[in-house]
Amino acid sequence: MLTRIEEILFASMIFFLMVAMGTTLTLENFKKAVHSKKPLLIGMLSQFGFMPLIAFGLAKGFGLSPSFAIGLILVGCTPGGTTSNLLTYYAKGDVALSISMTIASTILAIVMMPFLFWLYCSGFNVDQIQIPYKSIIGSIVVLIFPVLIGIKIRSANIRLALKIEKIGSVLGILMILFLLIVMVPKNIEILKETTIAMYVSAILITVLGYVFGYTLSKLFNLTIKQSTTVSLETGIQNGPLTIAVILLSFPPVLVNEILWMPLLYALFVPVTSSIATLFFYLKSKKNQKEQVK
Repeated sequence: MLTRIEEILFASMIFFLMVAMGTTLTLENFKKAVHSKKPLLIGMLSQFGFMPLIAFGLAKGFGLSPSFAIGLILVGCTPGGTTSNLLTYYAKGDVALSISMTIASTILAIVMMPFLFWLYCSGFNVDQIQIPYKSIIGSIVVLIFPVLIGIKIRSANIRLALKIEKIGSVLGILMILFLLIVMVPKNIEILKETTIAMYVSAILITVLGYVFGYTLSKLFNLTIKQSTTVSLETGIQNGPLTIAVILLSFPPVLVNEILWMPLLYALFVPVTSSIATLFFYLKSKKNQKEQVK
């Protein structure tokens, strides 16, 4: 469990990080992409259809304990994060669609996260773990406010927004490192319980997200740029939001174990996302050469 000072520090980091996320988003980009309804709808189906199901399947398939299963499923229910916007740019994807998916999934998360969490976690609701659905809804609503502040800052002062965005990108990494440094020494017993299956689950939830997102997009005849975008948006979740919801919603006695799978996810997603981005970049370059021929 975190000390009072650590809780205040973490809460401050989360607030600033959510504001920074908002500074990367504009309602104008969202409005433009809404006209291309098909890619956005497929993206939302992939995000809120596949990811929670993948998390549930991994939790059941690897026989994770209720606490670890709940943490993994919550990762699957979380909307996309802004990291995918930058990686979509590097992968030669559709950046406007990526930003639109991030905004849409963040807004829909207010309803979809509690619903999907209830749908997939009710089977893990044991006597020791009563899932606080009302608290989860409240936490998500509270966390949306700093995102809206960030959007407002971007519309009022683009230079300030860009500065906050840069700080936020670094802060996101520092926040994960902060939690690992603080929690690992306090949770040696949980670390000893971490099995190969848990490590594999934390990696596969992202990898399968990429695969399912891309496959669904191609089935609906989206372009390579659009398919790349949906793939990255599906596989890369908003890790800080997941962690914040857990810390704000669950009683302290349960937080450590439930938080463990999201932390493992956050540890591996930079590696898997970098590999996926390189793959899609090379695929895009190859496609461009073929078109020239």
